[in-house]
Amino acid sequence: MADQPADKKFFENLSGAGKAIGVLTSGGDAQGMNAAVRAVVRMGIYVEAKVYFIYEGYQGMVDGGDNIVEVSWESVSSILQVGGTVIGSARCKEFRTREGRLKAAFNLIQRGITNLCVIGGDGSLTGANLFREEWSGLLEELAQSGKIEEEAVKKYVYLNIVGMVGSIDNDFCGTDMTIGTDSALHRIIEVVDAIMTTAQSHQRTFVLEVMGRHCGYLALVSALACGADWVFIPEYPPEEGWEEQMCVKLSENRARKKRLNIIIVAEGAIDSHNKPITSEKVKDLVVQQLGFDTRVTILGHVQRGGTPSAFDRILASRMGVEAVLALLEATPDTPACVVSLSGNQAVRLPLMECVQMTQEVQKAMDERKFCEAVKLRGRSFENNLNTYKLLSHRRPDAELPKDDLSCSTNFNVAVLNVGAPAAGMNAAVRSAVRVGITEGHNMFAVIDGFEGFARGQIKEISWGDVGGWTGQGGSLLGTKRTLPAKYLEKIADQMRTNNINALMVIGGFEAYESCLQLAEARARFEEFCIPICVLPATISNNVPGTDFSIGADTALNAIVETCDRIKQSASGTKRRVFIIETMGGYCGYLANMGGLAAGADAAYVFEEKFDIRELQANVEHLTEKMKTSIQRGLVLRNENSNENYTTDFIYQLYSEEGKGVFDCRKNVLGHMQQGGAPSPFDRNFGTKISAKAVQWISKKLKETYRKGKVFANTQDSVCLLGMRRRNLLFQPVVDLKDQADFVHRIPKEQWWLKLRPLMKILAKYKTSYDVSDSGQLEHVARHSPKEAETGAI
Repeated sequence: MADQPADKKFFENLSGAGKAIGVLTSGGDAQGMNAAVRAVVRMGIYVEAKVYFIYEGYQGMVDGGDNIVEVSWESVSSILQVGGTVIGSARCKEFRTREGRLKAAFNLIQRGITNLCVIGGDGSLTGANLFREEWSGLLEELAQSGKIEEEAVKKYVYLNIVGMVGSIDNDFCGTDMTIGTDSALHRIIEVVDAIMTTAQSHQRTFVLEVMGRHCGYLALVSALACGADWVFIPEYPPEEGWEEQMCVKLSENRARKKRLNIIIVAEGAIDSHNKPITSEKVKDLVVQQLGFDTRVTILGHVQRGGTPSAFDRILASRMGVEAVLALLEATPDTPACVVSLSGNQAVRLPLMECVQMTQEVQKAMDERKFCEAVKLRGRSFENNLNTYKLLSHRRPDAELPKDDLSCSTNFNVAVLNVGAPAAGMNAAVRSAVRVGITEGHNMFAVIDGFEGFARGQIKEISWGDVGGWTGQGGSLLGTKRTLPAKYLEKIADQMRTNNINALMVIGGFEAYESCLQLAEARARFEEFCIPICVLPATISNNVPGTDFSIGADTALNAIVETCDRIKQSASGTKRRVFIIETMGGYCGYLANMGGLAAGADAAYVFEEKFDIRELQANVEHLTEKMKTSIQRGLVLRNENSNENYTTDFIYQLYSEEGKGVFDCRKNVLGHMQQGGAPSPFDRNFGTKISAKAVQWISKKLKETYRKGKVFANTQDSVCLLGMRRRNLLFQPVVDLKDQADFVHRIPKEQWWLKLRPLMKILAKYKTSYDVSDSGQLEHVARHSPKEAETGAI
């Protein structure tokens, strides 16, 4: 990214020279905390601030001495992929007393630290805010007792606090995701997927207890991700008589030849009278009422452990950089803030507003105001719950919407996959089928994309047909890259024959282009004058109109996991550089984000042109790096980043130029990036946007049904549903034409290019950093039902 005047201004106004930043982790540990610590340290050093580790949380701050240590660039090497927190976390009773905070203030003043970055839960952040409020009084007291000079009181007159929320429970209001939540979901889903095979073999019921003493997020989202039969969470207790309802549902599922049942219980689950619902209680109930072979699995601390997911590494890195910017911009009048995630946007919120709302959730639950508790948790939580309710239980036929002469509700809706397979496609199909049936539609599956459509490979698909689809990778419907243009007449015939009233197309750039072709063919074929919705699903994440596509997160995790292993293999062999080629066509998303999550030294992408001078500069950078204690390098290259500077060329160049300093190895990751079980993010993103799309289709069908026929020919009846910054938006495919580069099959503007400098900064390159998109201090919004409809993921 070229230097711009805005960036220069950033360096003048936001130099951290002479400033000292302390970073600590407090409360429970969470995967990704180390990525946040690394980002704070490296961004701090980048802006010429001194950065200090405060070991063992507040206890280390109170004890001082060797617990507060200035750190260098190399201090945070090799911690990105490590779970937990390398600087330790401890409960500290002493910090809760004024005497303890007095000691902590003295220890910070000794090192000139007046900027604190606290990574923890609401308790840790509340403690930090109290410390900030008392700061000037504590300094006065230290001066009066002769422990510090009056000069120090004037020099260090105020303390800046910025928080990041590290908690696997995702129990902090004001952010869609806390650091560690996605990784904990990975652990849960790994176990659920493993358990499902044994449960199926023996026709067993498994009761899984997951963490979440006060918040049911992990239980709810894992239930959504694995298609659990029942879930118990503290915010939404089951209705009176739930015992009988649950047993009826389990026995109905068995009667439909379902060989296993999964019930997920949050450790803090309660009934409507605030009495605990334990996993043992649920098991005993199933055994006594139904006689099913039932087992309990309590996941415990395995959810906190293991390596952080790609999502958590990127989230924590972005949050860490944002936290340093917030500290440097802070004034005495700026309230202590917490860096949060809203959709795909980094935001800063007043810390105590978030803490207050988080405490209000517990108060609402104590007072049995459960609907209010769900709303206070935020729109992401509410959307998860609403989607789970839609998908988990099939309504009896008698309760389904019925034909009405004035406005039919029993329409025929077809679902198909187009383009390359992507993990999460099957979860999207399952969601579409079940929500469609709930809405009263007849759902049809098209086999093998538009080729299959033209050949009449269309069959009605039922609720039970899609059971167990969420955890399966690839495309169970079959998919082809073929566009509909050459089959338009045959497809129109099949639509007429099967009386298809609406279409859902799940796929990548080909899916978008297909629907554009159908929209443009409406003048010739009336059959295409129906509501059509595109869901972006591709590992390349190259669809215009959306920040995220189903499947990209799973591919990213596959890349990062491989990079971790490759880096580990270099730990015994010093001075080695790995060149890794990723997929993605002309879109550099996987290479760029994989590089950020794996701690790469460089990532070559098509969107940012590079030449031999940049390649040479990268070699020189790695040559200098080999003189330090970090004697390995990682370089990612997107497969189509440059037709002449191929992976082989770069490998040979690096090998020649690095001769005598380092040796090289290359890896082409290939189709392993396309396979595997979908990640929790992809399962849930696919499930939720698909449910939302079917509801949009239902609305459009009712609007366009006239005189016994559906006729939709407006631009807004062919839409792509995408995540844009903070919201899920339906965008007419025609309007997105100007945003698409059809030659290279990528969007003309890509949000993730703004993160390119971030990767370079964390790899110790001198580069400009655009702060125009950095978070501004906002207030915590209490959303209305209308806002919930726009949707967060």
